[in-house]
Amino acid sequence: MKNSESDQAFFIESDEDEDKDSIRGEDDGNDSEYSIYSDDNPHQGKPSSLNPSWPQSYRQSIDLYSSVPSPSLNFLGTPNLTRLGSSFISSTLTRRHTPEILPTLSKPLLPDDQQQPQERRSSHSLLPPRGSSAKKLPHYQKSSKASHELPLSRQSSFGQSVLNGINVLCGVGLLSIPYAVKEGGWVGLSLLLLFGVLSFYTGILLRYCLDSQPGLETYPDIGQAAFGTTGRLIISIILYVELYACCVEYIILESDNLSSLFPNAHINLGGYILNAHYLFAIAITIAVLPTVWLRNMSVLSYISAGGVVASILVTVCLFWIGLVDNVGFQIKSTRTLNLSSFPVAIGLYGYCYSGHAVFPNIYTSMAKRSQFPMVLLTSFGICGVLYAVVAIMGYMMFGESTESQFTLNLPTNLVASNIAVWTTVVNPFTKYALTMSPVALSLEELLPSDRMKSYIYPILIRTCLVFTTLGVALSIPFFGLVMSLIGSLLTMLVTLILPCACFLSITKGKITRFQGSLCAFIIVVGVVSSVIGTYTSLSEIIQLLL
Repeated sequence: MKNSESDQAFFIESDEDEDKDSIRGEDDGNDSEYSIYSDDNPHQGKPSSLNPSWPQSYRQSIDLYSSVPSPSLNFLGTPNLTRLGSSFISSTLTRRHTPEILPTLSKPLLPDDQQQPQERRSSHSLLPPRGSSAKKLPHYQKSSKASHELPLSRQSSFGQSVLNGINVLCGVGLLSIPYAVKEGGWVGLSLLLLFGVLSFYTGILLRYCLDSQPGLETYPDIGQAAFGTTGRLIISIILYVELYACCVEYIILESDNLSSLFPNAHINLGGYILNAHYLFAIAITIAVLPTVWLRNMSVLSYISAGGVVASILVTVCLFWIGLVDNVGFQIKSTRTLNLSSFPVAIGLYGYCYSGHAVFPNIYTSMAKRSQFPMVLLTSFGICGVLYAVVAIMGYMMFGESTESQFTLNLPTNLVASNIAVWTTVVNPFTKYALTMSPVALSLEELLPSDRMKSYIYPILIRTCLVFTTLGVALSIPFFGLVMSLIGSLLTMLVTLILPCACFLSITKGKITRFQGSLCAFIIVVGVVSSVIGTYTSLSEIIQLLL
């Protein structure tokens, strides 16, 4: 969608046009290189050929969805949150008009007048692409650009980047990992290691793609650099469908766990009885709806950052119940290999590493980008160990009776069980709006220009999205199978297949035969896993529905 270029538009110009060459040099000081193929890369030193098109809101919305904010609280006195009270619906709708190449979230958390000139010279993200002295933006972005969202620092430390990676990788998949072992048997745990290693490597490939030319910041940008506008559209749609499917999982998750706490809850509506499952699904949907209407997601982004703590807390509760409360183990009932349902386990294990949509954002936000491989290695290592210990402990405790979420197996009379279940209930509640927001903003970009300033259309879009997730969740209330379907159909694409395909397209003969063969091997593994897992998951869902 093209923005209006009327006389009301204004220009963002560089005050240091004469120092354009120094911008490149100082950025290199942050250990970021545009390409690992500096000698023969045709893009090296040239302006980005990207024309920011749909979706333009991806960078900003994904930053808030995935980032653990700085622990400093000094920002509370700045104007960024003083307008929080007026951010409900009536906040500006400008984020969806902001090209990713000029992100509005690149200001530091703590503005310092003494550092502003230096930032203007050293951060290419605040300037138009090289070779262009100006960039037009809508006129209404002047007054509210700084107030509609909490800025994300482009100087993320190593520790904060690792927390961001863990927060993305270690989500609701942790609850289903014992169920994955049950579906595939102990041998299936090898897939956890295999997918972890391959996903780590493809995460590194995304970094190389971002460094191939200036101006690339997000996964859709990589798709456009590799396959043009078509690639950008296809990758964007896949990413948004995956986010939408995660929201469906949140509704199912909330309904299942609340139903386990209050199994006898029901309501009579004119002779039609809503059982606990339907009742809590509808109730949680109504509860999250106002959070989806919010334009300013700053507070929710801080609350959702507790996802790392929630994952650790749930893991501790599981071990406490098994070792301290002496629930017991059912090791004799476990299986070494379960061929009949092994394909379902493929999707469940694949879902555990669905963080690649966010890795480019984490990389471009780092102060020292050369540390990105170590950030990935640390994040994957911690999450892999966490997944493995929960998988082993959960399957040993519950054996073949393991549910799609191990919280459903926990005895309801134990304090640790209640802590685990309520933590599981509260955490997705805070993440629903942040997960749905990128999808909503991408659709709002498609609104006709004469309807952009109306608040009713964004409200209608977001409301429809929320209630459609409710409809899907009630129609297919199978948490484990839906997760397996997402992992097989979408995560395999985003995590294994597309990074390798984009890398091969962008490099085109500039890589070694070993690198090309390894990418081809990963693509084959991704395609085979996707086909087998998707077919099996769909087949079992259809059988349960009939």
